[in-house]
Amino acid sequence: MGKKNSAFKNIMVILGCTAFAGVYVLGGGYVVSAFMGGENGARPAWLERVEICVEENAPQSSASGTSVTHNGNNDRSDSGDTLQKPRFEEDEEETQTETETEESEYESETETELDDDPSEEPEDDESTEEEEERESVAVSHVQTIEQEDQALAVMADVSAVVKTAMPCVVSITNEYTAYDYWYDEEYDELVNGSGIVVAQGDDELLIVTNYHVVENNNNLYVQFIDDEEAVAYVKGVSMENDLAIVSVFLEDMSDDTLESIAIAALGDSDSLQVGEPAIAIGNSLGYGQSVTTGVISALNRNVFADDPDMISGYLIQTDAAINPGNSGGALLNVKGEVIGINSSKIADYVIEGMGYAIPISTAKPIIEDLMQKETRKKVPEEERAFLGIAGTDVSEEATVQYEMPEGVYVKNVLENTAADEAGILKGDIIMYIDGEKITHMQELQGMLEYYAAGTEIEVVLMRQSNGEYKERTIDVMLGYKE
Repeated sequence: MGKKNSAFKNIMVILGCTAFAGVYVLGGGYVVSAFMGGENGARPAWLERVEICVEENAPQSSASGTSVTHNGNNDRSDSGDTLQKPRFEEDEEETQTETETEESEYESETETELDDDPSEEPEDDESTEEEEERESVAVSHVQTIEQEDQALAVMADVSAVVKTAMPCVVSITNEYTAYDYWYDEEYDELVNGSGIVVAQGDDELLIVTNYHVVENNNNLYVQFIDDEEAVAYVKGVSMENDLAIVSVFLEDMSDDTLESIAIAALGDSDSLQVGEPAIAIGNSLGYGQSVTTGVISALNRNVFADDPDMISGYLIQTDAAINPGNSGGALLNVKGEVIGINSSKIADYVIEGMGYAIPISTAKPIIEDLMQKETRKKVPEEERAFLGIAGTDVSEEATVQYEMPEGVYVKNVLENTAADEAGILKGDIIMYIDGEKITHMQELQGMLEYYAAGTEIEVVLMRQSNGEYKERTIDVMLGYKE
């Protein structure tokens, strides 16, 4: 049975292969016949529309020695006229031309020129005073970098910008008193930040920074680009805008330091566009000045929406690294102009590259106002003034619900103190001290650190009378804290 089945299978395989070969030959012949027009020699309609053109100067055929052009009617032409180029060759030439044009444009766009003109060192004016008196040294201004428009597209090397702007950025160290609740004791602590030199007065150098960099300070120190350090003093603060101006007296600085630093060039943050380059300089982690780069990620960001003490909704977002210590430092454009004051970052293990800066156009009027204030030095604690009240901030809810004015609500007045003798009463709301607006009890306490006992100040307050608040001005002779 096995042999018969094997022979039968072999016969069937041979017959099947023979049948398949016959069908393949017949089918192929039919296709060739149909393609060539069959018995009548007529070509298919689609083939009639095909044009095959060969250029006149194309390589000649070795068989005929002449250029041959086949048209749709299968006629032969030996005309010497310039022949039409095939459509596919025209497309290739157009594509090649467009590619060369694009490459040329790209090369021109990527060319940037940075004029690295060093700032001219200020010259000392000739003095006719006595030789032992110090000659006046004027701090130079930052020379901005001239950039082509295309420079905004590519920012590979920012060394020229950094070299120009670095002298206007300083490091700030805040020495304050911290409290350990576990051991119930106080201890000295240091916090690092940055600042930007914005002006020079007759006897002081003015530096802008963040309020949170200088708050609650016992001592402030500023370090310049030449690593020289000087004592600094708070000139004015804007707590709600997180801005402050600190002052360094020129008498505490050497001539070499004055010649090595520069006054910042302030730009226009209102003209910023998302995606343009950004450069951050600051005292990162307290290790000294460092540089990071990125782009403007977003504008008018509202970061502190849940903090009623902060004005928000206008911050610049950047992916240039903003680390602890960068607060108060400079956010620059490719010209070396300050476009923002680095303020904060969102720190979380799932978040990367979200730093924020105060727009310089928003900060300018605040800076100009704070620079007009009088620079005060802190009074030693044993000589410090004492007002004699217990107070609290007027909440936003109280302002809306009870129509209370903004300020510090006096909860209690201690007997035989300056406030008691001046006639300040429980329930009064203190609004101004010596012309400085007060909105927080912390601000009031901080201001008193700059007044010595025995100093007379002017206090503007609101007092309720017949269901409404009326303004009163009281002169207070500050006393000692017992």
